Amino acid sequence: MDRDDCAGKKQEGFSVARMLEERGVSRRDFLKFCSTVTAAMALPATMAPKVAQALDKVQRPPLVWLEFQDCAGDTEALLRSANPTVGELVLDILSVDYHETIMAAAGHQAEANLEKTVKEFQGKYLCVVEGSIPMKEGGAYGCVGGKSHLARAKQVCGSAAATIAVGTCASYGGIAAAAPNPTGAVGVKEAVPGATVINLPGCPCNADNLTAVVVHFLTFGKLPALDSHGRPLFAYGKRIHDNCERRPHFDAGQYVEHWGDDAHRKGHCLYKMGCKGPATFHNCPTQRFNEKVSWPVAAGHGCVGCSEPQFWDTSPLYRRLPNVPGFGIEQNADKIGLAFAAGVGGAFAIHGAMNALRKDKEPAADEETKEGGE
Repeated sequence: MDRDDCAGKKQEGFSVARMLEERGVSRRDFLKFCSTVTAAMALPATMAPKVAQALDKVQRPPLVWLEFQDCAGDTEALLRSANPTVGELVLDILSVDYHETIMAAAGHQAEANLEKTVKEFQGKYLCVVEGSIPMKEGGAYGCVGGKSHLARAKQVCGSAAATIAVGTCASYGGIAAAAPNPTGAVGVKEAVPGATVINLPGCPCNADNLTAVVVHFLTFGKLPALDSHGRPLFAYGKRIHDNCERRPHFDAGQYVEHWGDDAHRKGHCLYKMGCKGPATFHNCPTQRFNEKVSWPVAAGHGCVGCSEPQFWDTSPLYRRLPNVPGFGIEQNADKIGLAFAAGVGGAFAIHGAMNALRKDKEPAADEETKEGGE
């Protein structure tokens, strides 16, 4: 649906509800989608009606999607999101004016659409950036439509109401920024310091988190609360380790020692195989991928920490992290059990000593009572 069609339908009293009905999506399904997004944003369930109301009445801003030094993995993730039908509807409502991978226009026509959006909707459109931005040689290592990635980012991100950096490359530079970083690749915020940017790192970004950020912006007119790395707290506020289904095995000291061993087949903890879950903040265990079917750790591979800055250089993928606080590190179930047994034994010993002291005092107290009675 192009912008003229949207404008015409608005004049006729157009609403999201009517669009959904025309496309065969019931109001009930739409409300379910709003409830799912509300939960993804870590908001109380009572906010779901407000989200639905906002999507039904929102002034629909245009959206442009830029691809720089990337593998298009985030676009692929979007196209295979858990809620593809409604997710596409939300982006339809936003009027996606430019996206190199999925738009019908090409060449000069495509670039003209982008220029028109930036000019006519300055400060009102949303921008999504996928891929890192090369800074060396004045940005000469990346060019689209006769403009360098750096120049395009300054133009488009600098004029957007908000820019969403999807994936680790757009957030921090990604694999392209790995040492020795020959192109001088950086994330959007570093390339365009004055832009309003929210980072959604991950290889790839979880499309549910992207949808939640867009819905939050449409509902509240602002971006959600962010952490020190510019990531939304609702998606990056907790460690993967804290929500991992293998956490009980970590606490019990049950680890995979070699790929394919008995512990691996039983689903034990992957910490010793290099899992970076204890140092990585992301909601992968709860949001998951492939229609929420699975995620890397559930499939038997440790977390590589892809949502953290410089994960590609800070620690080899299959080298375990330094000791992490918790029962599981360098422990096993027997040692933990002995520690608990010693603690319980000590508690009983103290309890017994206190009882003995009380008994020693009780006769004296009885004698005082007798003397008072006399």
